[in-house]
Amino acid sequence: MESFHELAARRQSDRAFDPERPVDRALIRRILETACLAPSACNAQPWRFVVVDDPELKNKVADATSSKVLGINHFTKQAPVHILVVEERVNLTSGLGGWVKNKSFAPIDIGIAVAHLCLAAEDEGLGSCILGWFDEAKMRSLLGIPSSKRVVLDVVIGYSTQPDRPKKRKRWDEVVSFNGYRSSDKIAR
Repeated sequence: MESFHELAARRQSDRAFDPERPVDRALIRRILETACLAPSACNAQPWRFVVVDDPELKNKVADATSSKVLGINHFTKQAPVHILVVEERVNLTSGLGGWVKNKSFAPIDIGIAVAHLCLAAEDEGLGSCILGWFDEAKMRSLLGIPSSKRVVLDVVIGYSTQPDRPKKRKRWDEVVSFNGYRSSDKIAR
């Protein structure tokens, strides 16, 4: 078993998948069980995952993610699985805490769950890419999601055909300071 650091370092946003290699539902289930283990404020678990693996429906969902004008997300048709993340209501204690602290905990909780999902996919030998750009109304219509619900993300998964690439990250001093906030400008002076 590799270390968590090695797993996190290996995971990347994949934009090329083997369209001829389906992902077994047992594997999808294991990945989503891992996502559901994610912590959430007051254990609210404000998410619902809608798995789309039917090829015809998957292609319609992929069309809702791409833009010919902007030339983005056309790779999503290659991915054999789309997992739509729908924001659900938080429980009373999380909602009350969010109101008191003027914070919306649901998006934070969903982010943690999606991170679990993507790392679990990587651990199972699958690539993933998190998409926030899509036609939300079209997604709701295609999948029967009530108009009162927010479709937050689409996570595509499949067997990646994209080569590993080095990660480009900000310098350590640009993102970390100890015992107080210090911008890298202040540290450099």
